[in-house]
Amino acid sequence: MSAATTTEAVDDRVRTRSPAAVILGMPAVGATIGAVAVAVLFLAVAPAFRNTENVGTILYQSATIGIMAIFVALLMIGGEFDLSTGVAVTTSGLTAAHVSWYFGMNIWVGVLIALVFSLAVGAFNGWLLHVSKLPSFLVTLGTFFVLQGINLAVTRIVTGGVSSNTISDMDGWASAQAVFASSFQIGDVAVKVPVLYWLLLIALLSWLLLRTRAGNWIFAVGGDAAAARAVGVPVRATKTALFMGTGFGAWLLGMHTLFEYNNVQSGQGVGSEFIYIIAAVIGGCLLTGGYGSVVGAAVGALIYGMTNLGISYAGWDVDWLKTFLGVMLIAATLVNVYVKKKADAR
Repeated sequence: MSAATTTEAVDDRVRTRSPAAVILGMPAVGATIGAVAVAVLFLAVAPAFRNTENVGTILYQSATIGIMAIFVALLMIGGEFDLSTGVAVTTSGLTAAHVSWYFGMNIWVGVLIALVFSLAVGAFNGWLLHVSKLPSFLVTLGTFFVLQGINLAVTRIVTGGVSSNTISDMDGWASAQAVFASSFQIGDVAVKVPVLYWLLLIALLSWLLLRTRAGNWIFAVGGDAAAARAVGVPVRATKTALFMGTGFGAWLLGMHTLFEYNNVQSGQGVGSEFIYIIAAVIGGCLLTGGYGSVVGAAVGALIYGMTNLGISYAGWDVDWLKTFLGVMLIAATLVNVYVKKKADAR
């Protein structure tokens, strides 16, 4: 059997996979149940949580986690990790700010250079993973420290401090802020533009994962990379594209951070990578790869958004948030393994 024939056989799974079953079924079942439980809990114990005006705040907090979490989910389904995502967001924002300010360029030039740099970091991670044969955990841990050092050192060189300079008086600021940090009202709810990007990306990446050949390749390389390669799946290109996807997510969040707050702190972002992974795992992604959903990761981010706000409104000590996330991570991992075994047994 030729590689072309076997690749077509693999691709046939795209046409037989039920979108409804994957989006609403097994991978996201634990997250959906968890989201309902969290919502009911805080609706019961925190009267302020019932205010409809808080919907916008919950969605915004969820989006700022979820934009990256859905790209991390795709990468995890493809069998890899990226521990550099938190600092990569900061790096992207700093790149746009420093380039624009230091060279006196239109802000949009800095934005585009930041995009190219973020995609290049993702491509580098994919390339190094391939040539070194090291686990992605180690590859991206190295990238994490490299980017963290660059963020701190370059910012001190350019600005003499620990944050980027103000660029709100430069050409292109108003239009860039409208694209990356604007908001609008829907009744009593203030909706920030990252929420729209998040919802759009959920739909787009779900379609990519469930209804395209590339999506089927992601499942294949995450399930068994050697077997996928044997039947003609472009394993290296697929994984590199997934790392570039996390680079794009870092760029989008980095631009929002820059234009929302007018500067970027060089030390921020550390630890966020774990929250992205937790959201993906809560959403049904297995640490072993080959299983999960984009919508599940989005629901995992929604759980974080509701919990972050709900704990505060309930008057509980916010220090318990990380404890809650740890419990959710362990519980979600156990549920995901159980559900996967049940699905495989059918």
